[in-house]
Amino acid sequence: RLRIHRGLGLVSEVFNSADLDLLSNPIAIGHVRYSTAGSPTLQNAQPILVDYWRGQVAVAHNGTLVNAQVLRRDFEAAGSIFQTTSDTETIVHLIARPGFNENRSAILQAVQEIKGAFCLLILTPRELVAVRDPHGFRPLCLGMLEGSYVVASETCALDLLGAKFVREIEAGEALFIDDWGL
Repeated sequence: RLRIHRGLGLVSEVFNSADLDLLSNPIAIGHVRYSTAGSPTLQNAQPILVDYWRGQVAVAHNGTLVNAQVLRRDFEAAGSIFQTTSDTETIVHLIARPGFNENRSAILQAVQEIKGAFCLLILTPRELVAVRDPHGFRPLCLGMLEGSYVVASETCALDLLGAKFVREIEAGEALFIDDWGL
């Protein structure tokens, strides 16, 4: 099962060693940024983790979705309930729609429907998905650390971890990383 730990403030204020010990999965996503959409509350802190009919999914998003309000209005008109005011939650609703038997297809379809400048990390119990917007407005890079893949919005984050830069994730690219690699 996926677990989540979120908070507001500096990383050193949100995480301590006991918190990190509880997060023992071999794959993880993290998110550190100011709020660009939605109010700056714990409710809107990312990643957003949900349980739904295909299992669990967590989404961390950097950027601005210019069609988030239209998508949200359409979902609410169809009976969907939102827990946050964050535009990131619209991505979760897109992924959770019926019509796809597996997460990969649902994620690829969802990404086709969002518009704007964004990069995404999507986590399921089986894989990590890294997505960069079709225009490449937001940076996203791939690195390696001790034989494992690392994805970050900037190479300086790789440097802080001691990870080796592998390459930029291309505009419009979706990388699926699981136990077997890319």
